[in-house]
Amino acid sequence: MSDETITPQAEAAQQAYPSEASREMMDAGVFYGRKKSKTNPKMKSYVLANRGGIEIINLQKTEEAAEEAAGFVAEKVRQGGLVLFVGAVAAADKAITDLAKKYSFPHVTARWVGGSITNYRNIAKRIDYMKKLRSDFASHALDKYTKKERLELEKELGRLEELVGGLEQLTREPDVLIVIDPVLHDTAVREAKIKKIPVVAFANVDVDPDLIDYLVPGNDKAKLSIEWFLKKMDKALETGVAARAAALAAAQEAAKKAETAGAKAEEK
Repeated sequence: MSDETITPQAEAAQQAYPSEASREMMDAGVFYGRKKSKTNPKMKSYVLANRGGIEIINLQKTEEAAEEAAGFVAEKVRQGGLVLFVGAVAAADKAITDLAKKYSFPHVTARWVGGSITNYRNIAKRIDYMKKLRSDFASHALDKYTKKERLELEKELGRLEELVGGLEQLTREPDVLIVIDPVLHDTAVREAKIKKIPVVAFANVDVDPDLIDYLVPGNDKAKLSIEWFLKKMDKALETGVAARAAALAAAQEAAKKAETAGAKAEEK
């Protein structure tokens, strides 16, 4: 963000946060809020100032909230928790897909299919049917059908992949929901709340914070800002996976030692 193109909002953020630690968030545009008229009154505590009619998000609170959310996610993953990513925002599509695939977690970057959490059994049936169609096409098991019938099945497979393709790793109800722009994904958030599934969200000041368990305030529309948040989640997932692997290795080593000791005792 060059000084030549600096906006009143960016200038206000720079004056409030001159440290290098905050520079990354400023460069990513994390501090851009919404117009004052769109700000949820409950989010006022996350607003630093208003410049040019746009709310400036308090980056200190963003950083603190991100650290807390990351710690929670890392611990859930250490315990073997299943994370579901939700972000049907063009700016978040690739970053969410790449991150979810990196850790073999389910994700939604197209529209949310109602009941994905609250009616999981039905969604699981769709996923199973999608897998069967893929397998049948790959093994030529559908060659017995007419060309027209196969084309219809291809369309059906394409439709299913668009709707639930990212949910292939959703083998059970998720333990955590990580959402970009929970206002847009209100249905997903409310389904999670019904099932008492914790929600971690990167959200702007128009959100109702009462619906979110771990709220990280920030610009949830811009690509760089979203990527900043997802990098935090990436580190949290990496930490959780490593801790789980270490714990499992330690348990296996302990079991092995116990078995060896038992064998020696029997010999005596």
